[in-house]
Amino acid sequence: MNSSTIAAVTAGFGTGLSLIVAIGAQNAFVLRQGARRHAVLAVVAICAISDAALIALGVTGVGTVVTAWPTALTAVGLLGGAFLLCYGFLAARRVLRPDPAAALTGGGPEAGSVRRAVLTCLAMTWLNPHVYLDTVLLLGSLASDRGDLRWAFGAGAALASLCWFAGLGFGARLLSGVLSRPKAWRVLDGLVAATMLTMGAMLVAGA
Repeated sequence: MNSSTIAAVTAGFGTGLSLIVAIGAQNAFVLRQGARRHAVLAVVAICAISDAALIALGVTGVGTVVTAWPTALTAVGLLGGAFLLCYGFLAARRVLRPDPAAALTGGGPEAGSVRRAVLTCLAMTWLNPHVYLDTVLLLGSLASDRGDLRWAFGAGAALASLCWFAGLGFGARLLSGVLSRPKAWRVLDGLVAATMLTMGAMLVAGA
C-alpha cells in the first residue's frame, strides 16, 4: 500500500467518523442496546454493513440518482420521522413509568426480542433520509474527487463506521455498573427519548 492510498484511506476514515459520531437516533439506539447487552453483535453488524453498502453506492456515483428522486426522499422522511416519534414516545413513557426490574433484566420487557431489535435498527438506518444525503451523496462526492483512489477513500469511511459502532455498542457495557440503578436507566431513556423525538420532528417538518 503506497502513501497515496494510505492518505486516501486516512482521509476517508476521518471524514466518515466526523459524519457518524454526532449523537443521533441510530447512535442512541446502539448505545442503549449495548448498555443492555442485548443483540449487540446483530445491531453493530447491521449498522456497519449498511453504512458500507451506502458508502459503496456513493462511490459508484448513485448519489446523483438519489438527488433526482426528491419525492422518494420526502416519503422516506415522513416514514422515518413517524417511526422515530413513536419510538421516542415509548422511551419517554419508560421515563415516566419506569420498570422496577429494568436494572436487573437489562432494560425492560422489550429486551427479550432480538427480532424487534434487528427490525428497529434496520428501520432507523434505512428510513433516515439524512443517511442517503450524508453517506451516499456527500461521501460519494468527496470520494469522486479522489479519482482512482475513491475506493480507498470509501474503505476508510466504512472502516470508521465499523470502529465507531463496535466501540459504541460493545463499549457501552462499561456502563453496566452505573446502569445497575433504575434511576440511571431513566436518564438514559430520557436521552434516547429527547434524541428520537427531536430527530423525528425534524424529519417530519423537513419532509
